[in-house]
Amino acid sequence: MDSTTIVLALALGNLAICAALFFFEQPRQDGAGGRPAALTSWGWSRQMQGAGWLLLAIGGVNVVPERLALPVAYGLVIAGVAWEAGALWERAGGRHWRRIFRPALVLAVCAFLLCYWIDEIGLRALAASLILGAFYLSGAAALARGWAQASMLRRFLALATALLALVVGIRGALVLLAPSGWGWMSNELLRQLYSSALYLLMLLGGFGWLLLGREDVQDQLARLEVVDPLTDCANRRGFFQMLAPWMSLARRPGPPTALVLFDLDQFKRVNDSYGHPAGDVVLRTLVEVCKRQLRDSDQLGRLVGVEFAILLPRTSQEDAVMVAERMRAAIAATKVKTERAMISLTASFGVTAIRADDSSVTLLARADEALRSAKAGGRDRIELAPPAQAILAEA
Repeated sequence: MDSTTIVLALALGNLAICAALFFFEQPRQDGAGGRPAALTSWGWSRQMQGAGWLLLAIGGVNVVPERLALPVAYGLVIAGVAWEAGALWERAGGRHWRRIFRPALVLAVCAFLLCYWIDEIGLRALAASLILGAFYLSGAAALARGWAQASMLRRFLALATALLALVVGIRGALVLLAPSGWGWMSNELLRQLYSSALYLLMLLGGFGWLLLGREDVQDQLARLEVVDPLTDCANRRGFFQMLAPWMSLARRPGPPTALVLFDLDQFKRVNDSYGHPAGDVVLRTLVEVCKRQLRDSDQLGRLVGVEFAILLPRTSQEDAVMVAERMRAAIAATKVKTERAMISLTASFGVTAIRADDSSVTLLARADEALRSAKAGGRDRIELAPPAQAILAEA
């Protein structure tokens, strides 16, 4: 395949991706429409690369003067690859990547133009290859960020991008050091490897971004199944998943495990008086207050409405009462600032321990009975579920 055909394929491939992105809107995590910032940056990178490769293809058939087409085209391609690497860093959490990539891009383009004016063939090939390879390696580093927690897809994309980036970078050095070839590695073979690496990088970048986006959506959906989006603690399903192994352990000898249910007192008046946004602020704030009273091993979950549950592993019923008292006092002492008022609330607590013969139904029913007793007893208090012996005696 001749070089003009390969360059044209690179141009059309990038422009086809840009055309598809024009009609694509992905909802952001805040629920608004539009494109995420990283996707917008990536789209711009593809437009620059497509325009650059198209200008190179046009210049190759003498439609545009080569002395004009080559510097502008390579400048666009370099800028596009740099912006693609920056988009990957933005996706990986690097929000301030432009502070580094903008000056780096200016220096890279200036270095290429200087090499182009000094030596149109040798130094130009060296500069273009090394600069493109360096920016592609930067993108591979962004994909490899958080390697231990990264998925197999991200690891594959990082390794493949790094390998192809090395092929791109080495080509220029070999052309400069061995103009007539390097052993069995002829200039024509080097050019084919270089062009193939760029083409594969285009495909990997396009399909990789698509698959990573799908992977992110799947992760978000899986998380929403077990996490309450408002308070960022476990929802009912997530809490029962965490509770299940401790229910099994309760049938064996060992330290007890306690369960605490609590409900915010008269919370409805907050929504009625100040609106649901104020109620959401209160809930988020009070959940943070509660988390500060818990150990890392303790689990907080939102069961329904303003009723929450706390799983306290290796904690006796008596110790759980002390934990509940700390939380009750912390909630009562907290004043939540909203747009319309400073809001104070109290909470009522029901405390019990997991028993060997418990099911999740009997456990929650016992804790809920204690919670209702606390509500009936005047609210802002803690009630302990009766021991098993007392229940048997009443029966």
